[in-house]
Amino acid sequence: MGKAALVTGGGTGIGRAVCIELAGRGAAVAVNYSRSKLEAEETARLINESGGRAIVVKADVSRDREVREMVKIVVQQFGSVDLLVNNAAITRHIPLGDLEAATEQIWDELYNVNVKGMFYCARAAAAYMKQNKQGAIVNLGSIAGQTGVGSSLPYAVSKAAVHGLTKSLAHALAPYIRVSCVVPGAVATRWWEGREEQMKKLAPSLPLQRISTPEDIADFICAVLEQEAMTGQIITIDSGQTL
Repeated sequence: MGKAALVTGGGTGIGRAVCIELAGRGAAVAVNYSRSKLEAEETARLINESGGRAIVVKADVSRDREVREMVKIVVQQFGSVDLLVNNAAITRHIPLGDLEAATEQIWDELYNVNVKGMFYCARAAAAYMKQNKQGAIVNLGSIAGQTGVGSSLPYAVSKAAVHGLTKSLAHALAPYIRVSCVVPGAVATRWWEGREEQMKKLAPSLPLQRISTPEDIADFICAVLEQEAMTGQIITIDSGQTL
């Protein structure tokens, strides 16, 4: 691959798996984090000790100034930024019917990170990608954005917005920058902490009878990044969960 990649929320779960997979395909990887410093450093260490190249960059993606500075650092270190994986996201676990619990603060927190954060990162990275007349962005969506059901109503709506953002960015950044969205179903990450039994019960009911691993999603994200004849697509990978 031989390119420079930035992965937001790269310290854990899908983000970590994407960083490792990209490095394995020859990319230099910038591992972004906001709070998970130790995990991000561990991700970079695993890559560097395996002969790859990785750096760690702190930034809160909901803050445009921090995002722009982060992308500048990546370009200074790697010479360019060719690939962006918008993985950073947060949620709040709220029963769907409890509308009063979906406070203004929670709406703002989730939208600031999950939607505006992805836009800020895409905008900052695209400025450099345009100079090279090439680049690829993958946003992480969720089946919650398709079904309307998820960890909370604001989370589901924020992910539906990510799907729409993807299509708008694909139009705005063509022809040189490709933008698509990978939409996972249930994935065995720390988001399931405390609900492992629920996850175990879900697996047998899926058509493929398995919960996706972070590595499953990472492999697919990398394939999408490398596919030069595709943009603006919202692609589900969920073991048949939404069939």
